[in-house]
Amino acid sequence: MERALSIPLFFVPSFLVKVRWSSYTTHCFLARPATCATIADMSIGSVQDASRTPSLARSAGLLSLGSIASRAFGLVREMVISHYFGATGQVSAFRIAAQAPTLLYDFLIGGMLSAALVPVLSDYARRERGAFVRLVQVLITLFMVVLAALTLLLELAAPWLTALLAGGFRTEHPDLLALTTWLIRLSAPMVWLLGVAGVLAAALYAQHRFSFPALATAIYNLGIVIVAPLLAVWWGIMALVIGLLAGGVAQLLLLGWDLRRSGVPLLIKLEWRHPALRRIVTLYAPIAAGMVVALFQVGLDRRLASSTGEQSIAWMANATTLQQLPLGLISVAIALAALPGLSRFYAAHDEENFRQTLARGLRMILVLILPAAIGLWLLGEPVIRLVFEHGAFTPDDTVAVARALDIYVVGMLFAALDFPLNYAFYARNNTLIPALVGVLSVGVYVVFALALVGPLSYLGLVWADTAKQASHAVVIFVFLYSQLGRMGSEGLRRVVPIMVAGIVMAGGIELVNYSIGGWLSGGRFGDFIYLLLAGAVGGGAYCLMLLWLDIPEMRAIARLAWRR
Repeated sequence: MERALSIPLFFVPSFLVKVRWSSYTTHCFLARPATCATIADMSIGSVQDASRTPSLARSAGLLSLGSIASRAFGLVREMVISHYFGATGQVSAFRIAAQAPTLLYDFLIGGMLSAALVPVLSDYARRERGAFVRLVQVLITLFMVVLAALTLLLELAAPWLTALLAGGFRTEHPDLLALTTWLIRLSAPMVWLLGVAGVLAAALYAQHRFSFPALATAIYNLGIVIVAPLLAVWWGIMALVIGLLAGGVAQLLLLGWDLRRSGVPLLIKLEWRHPALRRIVTLYAPIAAGMVVALFQVGLDRRLASSTGEQSIAWMANATTLQQLPLGLISVAIALAALPGLSRFYAAHDEENFRQTLARGLRMILVLILPAAIGLWLLGEPVIRLVFEHGAFTPDDTVAVARALDIYVVGMLFAALDFPLNYAFYARNNTLIPALVGVLSVGVYVVFALALVGPLSYLGLVWADTAKQASHAVVIFVFLYSQLGRMGSEGLRRVVPIMVAGIVMAGGIELVNYSIGGWLSGGRFGDFIYLLLAGAVGGGAYCLMLLWLDIPEMRAIARLAWRR
């Protein structure tokens, strides 16, 4: 009997699970349910088996390091952008231009990876090696041709796409409108680079080769980190596009090299009527329909944001960067790790263990995400100063980013709990309800965005994004509660002591701020010492309070930390 693999997010290639939390990147609540099913169904043993399988353990360890490195380099990338270009209108133009090929990739390739390519390739890999190699070659050839055509289409449609995504620049900043068009054309080859790299990653993942896809995302982020400092003086904002392309080429070469090492010759094979192609299209069609709604929201958001000022998109992107770190490292990792167990309990009609597992996952996420949210809320400005405020990034930019971050933190709490709730439906083979709730939440976003963007400017869009996150989490919880009832024998009553511990943490941080905050204000070193002390006192108070209240999740974390 084959067993399902339980893989934390660290062990899943970023090509397959793209966590994009705010409106400043493509939100993924409508897509990727097949990612979950694919991971849950892959038959390579359990995580517990990894300790007894050196090759799997080694791959898991390398992939974990690769994922952490990718996130670290992603933060460094944002620091480099802020240092050399600040939060100017040119940076906003670059972010729109960089997202144009990413939107095409997400819609045409990204969702297909998890919904269709990986399941079909995994099936062929299990059955017969020759058929698998042939299918990989057919897919690479097909996507190389199709993506080349899409790249050309993006080059031609750049003015129209600019008007759609950045039309708000037209009245007061026509120069930024022209710059955005030019940058979209320069970055258009990213459609081809990302798409082909995605197919290569899917082929590697189907062979249980996890390390290089995760390492490739770190290499991708390094493109801007290395190129921008070298070329910024001579090329200006175009240095970021060159870095983007350099990172795309580097990750493509890395994945192609690893695929060849796996024994798959990179040969051209034209076979337009391969039976697997029809199956891939059939699997992907429902996901594509859902993603249309998500892309509509992204397009509307960009258009509205560009009308609130040339710097708004850059400010919101900086705030999103800080929001994404705890979400990606905590929420999705725990939710994805719990998914295979949820799938098994549902298949065995064991509703009690299903409820218990889901409740434990929700509480574990809350225990870890709450201090991150409190820390970002109370310490946002010094964090932003330390990370971003150097070079061209000004104190006024810090204040603007901090205002957005304060609101994003509220949505972050809902988004953190939203993932396991979605995955609970996926484990029950129900992708319809999450998709419908996703459409509803986009509707909530549209209503709030149109109502608030006028009086609140860019902060109105941040509130709209937060309302979207909250509505999605609340509605999907209500649907799940109607099916499951109370979440385990103890329900969620431990939430109250966790919140009490959060209040104690906030008090500890405020105590440090009242005692020595004024002495350490100003200067990067002062901010660092202040954050270190406030984090130690607040975090220590939080952990001790959880232990004193006898919260099992905190005891489990303490045992794990002690063993490490």
